[in-house]
Amino acid sequence: MSALGEPWSTGASRDGEGSLHVAGVDVRALAAEHGTPAYVLDEADLRERARAYRQAFEAAFAAIGAGVDVYYAGKAFLSVAVARWVHAEGLRVDTSTGGELAVALRAGVPGEHVGLHGNNKSDAEIARALAAGVGRIIVDSLPEVERVATAARAAGGAPAPVMVRVTTGVHAGGHEFISTAHEDQKFGLSLAAGEGEADSPAMTALLAAVASPDVELLGIHSHIGSQILDASGFEVAAAKVLALRAELAERTGVLVPEVDLGGGYGIAYLPGEVALDPERVARDVAASVAAAAHELGTPLPRFSIEPGRAIVGPAGLTLYTVGTVKPVRLDDGRVRTYVAVDGGMSDNIRPALYGADYHAELAGRRSTAEPVLARVVGKHCESGDIVVHEVMLPGDVRAGDLLAVAATGAYGRSMASNYNMVPRPPVVAVADGGTRVLVRRETEDDLLALDQG
Repeated sequence: MSALGEPWSTGASRDGEGSLHVAGVDVRALAAEHGTPAYVLDEADLRERARAYRQAFEAAFAAIGAGVDVYYAGKAFLSVAVARWVHAEGLRVDTSTGGELAVALRAGVPGEHVGLHGNNKSDAEIARALAAGVGRIIVDSLPEVERVATAARAAGGAPAPVMVRVTTGVHAGGHEFISTAHEDQKFGLSLAAGEGEADSPAMTALLAAVASPDVELLGIHSHIGSQILDASGFEVAAAKVLALRAELAERTGVLVPEVDLGGGYGIAYLPGEVALDPERVARDVAASVAAAAHELGTPLPRFSIEPGRAIVGPAGLTLYTVGTVKPVRLDDGRVRTYVAVDGGMSDNIRPALYGADYHAELAGRRSTAEPVLARVVGKHCESGDIVVHEVMLPGDVRAGDLLAVAATGAYGRSMASNYNMVPRPPVVAVADGGTRVLVRRETEDDLLALDQG
């Protein structure tokens, strides 16, 4: 067996026949048992990444005298089993809808270890979060402060634990749509006051939370984007959030006990790319917040971070079966081989939505054929139905071959659709040479059961 390295999971290797194995499971046997397309999730790899982030941040923040919690991003991929795995590794769970909250609770994650995000939470979602005793509700607008307060009064219990999400103006991320701290977007409250305004929207919401007897202001939340490969943005954003915390304390006497620094740490999607190292980013962020707090003269709060796709993304791959193979001559005289698989944009929308790059390899056999320029496409009725924009594949790739696409653990299944009435693939966990279905394959009967005729 020879290990593959990034962007594949640590459990990925090839045998002497060239067949891909994950956690001791031959993908040929997996395809025969579970069919294709299928999401394949390496349990040990996912657990190890969760553990590595928790340990790295705990050690780095302990060194500066601060505590830290690590939250798993439910939006990247959430199932009952995965929620149990990450909680067992010491992570908390971040949810952004009532559905994600329901999965975390079904998994047995204690309410106090769950956070609820969302820029447009329904009254029902807020009420459910309070009933579940969630550890924090991240407030995303000024009216939401009062909506959460009203829900807490109606529930007749303790004040609702809230954090106020702010936008720091620090831009980071792999695409405009996943950069979440610039001003012109839907999340959070700006640190910048408008013309004629005494306070920024962020400070206005914080003051409202301090004044309300029905909410408990836990702290300030910041998130600057996703697929971030440079830690410097976190350092700048953290300094701004700590300065806001100090200003609030100066004005109200309330020094909030928590600050969430967000996350969205990047992963390798292509061979040769290098993901953020948990230990390095933890040391860099801890050093920057310690310096900022010292300069402000305020004690350090408890911190939380959200690594995002870095936990589950590299742990997953998608396994396809090749169908049509079609050479197409390009305007510059080159030939691109279009390799169509039995899935597509319904199981991975990111290449069509963001132009995201992925890497694919022949998974079921060894080939000595000369590589050709290829584009992996899906079966959907869209010219933009692209799985891998450009990759070199063996020139003898043919119908019936297995093809694996790396690093699809995040946002593949969670953003999947039934476009063209295609049932969504299963999620199959692999561990210690065995397989287990976490989320079963949808069937046409599932689709028809929703249609009331």
